[in-house]
Amino acid sequence: MAAAKAKQAEAEVEDETPEEGDEQPAAKKKWNLKLPPLKWMIIAAAGLLVLGGGGGAAYYFFGGNSGHDKPVQTVQKPAIFVDLPDVLVNLSNAGADRTQYLKVKVVLEVPDPGVVEQIKPLMPRVMDAFQTYLRELRPTDLDGSAGLYRLKEELTRRVNAAVSPNHITAVLFKEIVVQ
Repeated sequence: MAAAKAKQAEAEVEDETPEEGDEQPAAKKKWNLKLPPLKWMIIAAAGLLVLGGGGGAAYYFFGGNSGHDKPVQTVQKPAIFVDLPDVLVNLSNAGADRTQYLKVKVVLEVPDPGVVEQIKPLMPRVMDAFQTYLRELRPTDLDGSAGLYRLKEELTRRVNAAVSPNHITAVLFKEIVVQ
């Protein structure tokens, strides 16, 4: 019985091998790589150019020489502050029983010392802008950090309008009291 199985296995192997008259299957065809040397050099040069260009682009876009090699020295100007007199106003209260007051101590931040001398003669205009704006505020306008931020931005805008063509950098609060 073992001999019969061996003969059957040999017959199957012979069926799988192609005979001399049979053609090779299409999947086993070889590539025709017979090109002249000049074309091979052109193909190789094009491939190197593509790889080199891609590598150079990757180096440029993903952190090659990002400008951190040379230390950047920036000269910071010292901050210059101008104190303003304290402002005490009563807040607008439509129908409230008691009057509430707002006391504010403000400092102006200016970009350079020359602006300070140009702003000093205009201080009555700045104080008038503060007084007229602050008197129209309601106590609810000053609630929370968002209210104080809006107050700071509005005061900065009004001071810049009063001292135009000069400008200030910011209005800074030293003290804010609502009674």
